[in-house]
Amino acid sequence: MSDPAVRLSGLSKSFGAVAAVAGVDLDIADGEFFAMLGPSGSGKTTVLRLIAGFEAPTSGRVELGGVDVTRLAPFERDVNTVFQDYALFPHMNVVDNVEYGLRVKRVPKAERRARALAALESVRLEGLERRRPNQLSGGQRQRVALARALVNRPRVLLLDEPLGALDLKLREEMQVELKSIQREVGITFLFVTHDQEEALTMSDRVAVFDRGRIEQVGTPADIYEKPVSPFVAGFVGTSNLISGEAAQAVLGREGTFSVRPEKLRVAGLDDAVDAAEHSATGTVSEVVYAGPATRFVVELDVGGRLIALQQNLQVSSMDVMGLRGTRVRLVWHRRHEFAIVSQEGVS
Repeated sequence: MSDPAVRLSGLSKSFGAVAAVAGVDLDIADGEFFAMLGPSGSGKTTVLRLIAGFEAPTSGRVELGGVDVTRLAPFERDVNTVFQDYALFPHMNVVDNVEYGLRVKRVPKAERRARALAALESVRLEGLERRRPNQLSGGQRQRVALARALVNRPRVLLLDEPLGALDLKLREEMQVELKSIQREVGITFLFVTHDQEEALTMSDRVAVFDRGRIEQVGTPADIYEKPVSPFVAGFVGTSNLISGEAAQAVLGREGTFSVRPEKLRVAGLDDAVDAAEHSATGTVSEVVYAGPATRFVVELDVGGRLIALQQNLQVSSMDVMGLRGTRVRLVWHRRHEFAIVSQEGVS
């Protein structure tokens, strides 16, 4: 078996009394699109900087392709970084920006031009070689920065929230584009983001960070469908946690359980419930109409609340808004509820 593209062993970083990274162990495979997801201050960007060599760890080890690079300078590591602000030279045209790193390495002119044009083709920017950054759209500038990193043929490409400056529509387009480019070039992408949808959309696997530690590593489906802690359940999408007296009354067992809002069906009080389903009665306290779907906040009779998400397949905003204050039954299949580690209240 080949060595992972990135291996972190007991990696820690403290700034004074603050532990930004607290003992991270992680393997990232060659050719993987891997996301590090978490809120601001969770440690994900510090881990990226430790891998890039911009920060030195307090303890632990960073390996790239089986080689210990913990004490090597950034330029000695087989990685490149793409930042949120792109950092393009405004006085240079596109092809000169992409060539810059090769020129610093004294790569012959003909070779660096050929490699720069190939990198621009890989990010679908052929024909724009002579434009300046201020003549490009946000998405095009992002792809120039990507080409400039890819032209060095790194083993690992580090991306620090590279889509954060784009508007929503362009960001969604670039999510698909980035994944497609990564699949074509075959390089390991390590992507830092605080955007849950972005991580789930693009990644082969996701590591969820909180307070300098990894809470869970898994495929997007595992992270979303089977959260291992209340933090993961609450941070990755919207989740309902059922515990305490509510869990005993509704599920007939103790513990803390998670069920996603889209798994809940809003039914009438007298509607039949299948033997393979659980249900809870309550009152709709809030209705949020969002076009394709509606979010219902239901105060349970047993205490606490659950949120249900229902697609608007055959109803209008007026239909669903009229349900505020209505008594309903929430129904879900037992296979869609998962036990998680900590004890928390219903939320």
